[in-house]
Amino acid sequence: MTSKCRLTYFTLKGLGEPIRYMLSYRNIKFEDVRLDMETWKATVKHTAPFGKAPVLEIDGKVLTQSKAICRYMAREAGIAGKDTWEDLQIDMMIDTIEDVRTAAADYKFERDEKKKAEKKDPLYNETIPFYFKKFETIVSASKGHLANKKLTWADIYFVAISEHMCFLIDQDILEPYPNLKALKDTIHAIPGIKKYVEQRPADILVEF
Repeated sequence: MTSKCRLTYFTLKGLGEPIRYMLSYRNIKFEDVRLDMETWKATVKHTAPFGKAPVLEIDGKVLTQSKAICRYMAREAGIAGKDTWEDLQIDMMIDTIEDVRTAAADYKFERDEKKKAEKKDPLYNETIPFYFKKFETIVSASKGHLANKKLTWADIYFVAISEHMCFLIDQDILEPYPNLKALKDTIHAIPGIKKYVEQRPADILVEF
């Protein structure tokens, strides 16, 4: 794919983690630049295509948008759909995963303590159980995967984002779901991803 990659994101998993996983899946060496918000705003934000992170540089070409980057790398790696129907199955899962992540992030980074308290119960007791029970059922019926009964980038994206969601809600989001835990184990057993996970730094909260 390339001889030089540089990923710029914050000092946490977030939307950078699926890209890190995809690069690791393909055994592509990359510079993993993790910035605090102050440094991002002062040195990088103005150079990003739309002023947002993550930013992936591939041989000098600057890319943005986590899902678009992962989708591109999946096609290069042969873990996208074999046709438009399979791509649709994957994209439906990805967008649904993003719905849950957005809700969790909205809770985590809410600065008004009263509003945050109001968001907690619906998130923990309604939103997360509703979606994750469905994910659990899908994986059970799809040979251990989220789409097309085979390994796709939806699986890798899900595991990477679910790990970030553990940080967002301060608990192991997969603990009640044995099929989802097994999927995580499957992804973490992939050699490139296994090596990355063993070496990655811990999250540091970014003040958005």
